[in-house]
Amino acid sequence: MRSSEQEDRPADLDAVDHEDVGRKSHTESKCDTVSHVNEPTSVSVLTGAGISTDSGIPDFRGPQGVWTKNPQAEANATIDRYLADPDVRRASWQARLESPAWKAQPNPAHHALVELEQAGLLRALITQNIDELHQRAGSSPGKVIELHGTMRRAECLTCDLITPMEEVLARVAAGEQDPPCPRCGGIQKSNTISFGQHLKPEVIDAALDAARSCDLFVAIGTSLTVHPAAGLCGEALDAGARLVIVNAQPTPYDPFADRVINEPIGQALPALVKELIDAAR
Repeated sequence: MRSSEQEDRPADLDAVDHEDVGRKSHTESKCDTVSHVNEPTSVSVLTGAGISTDSGIPDFRGPQGVWTKNPQAEANATIDRYLADPDVRRASWQARLESPAWKAQPNPAHHALVELEQAGLLRALITQNIDELHQRAGSSPGKVIELHGTMRRAECLTCDLITPMEEVLARVAAGEQDPPCPRCGGIQKSNTISFGQHLKPEVIDAALDAARSCDLFVAIGTSLTVHPAAGLCGEALDAGARLVIVNAQPTPYDPFADRVINEPIGQALPALVKELIDAAR
């Protein structure tokens, strides 16, 4: 459920000294994760906004993140605010129309995960992103678990009609500032999960299963502060998997990871994937 920001972190995080997390050296591994996971056969991956920044899509909570620079934008990203305030909806539709994601192309990090899948190692690709760059890079749709939905479809919040987003954005471009549902006249939004909405049970169940049934869990480009997505790391650890984190900034799960990589994702992930593939041969 994505009353996410309000949910408690897993119990194993209660004892984390977050000042120590900030001081910890993240350039060294606690162990050789690849060799420790003897010939890894099942890798589940969680991706966040950081994997798409090299494609020109800003993240949310990084130093230059959308919400870091404009906290009001995060405050407006609640379903209650969206439903109650026509000005919020009009601003949201304009932002969708102008989103850099429409011109974004997959980057080397997205393509590296395709290589991991082609090598037969990818159990599942869980993503918090809504840009579909994984599928556009060549990841099999059946492998991708979209926790927060997709920006490429619109939905009616009254009758549940799903419409291709380009059709609705064409109406916005033509002058409709808050285009109603063509079938029932209800309020439309992108087919994504806003704060205050629940994740779909079948989606979170698939993500939990992927986290609990791998021997290596890799979290990429995510702050690991929003639950339940961040808690997938704990689920994987509890099930005996090793944890690797690839992220520009420290995360609450760094002390529990076998390896933390703070290098640019577009460079670090292809190198890690090559290492995993070589180890499995």
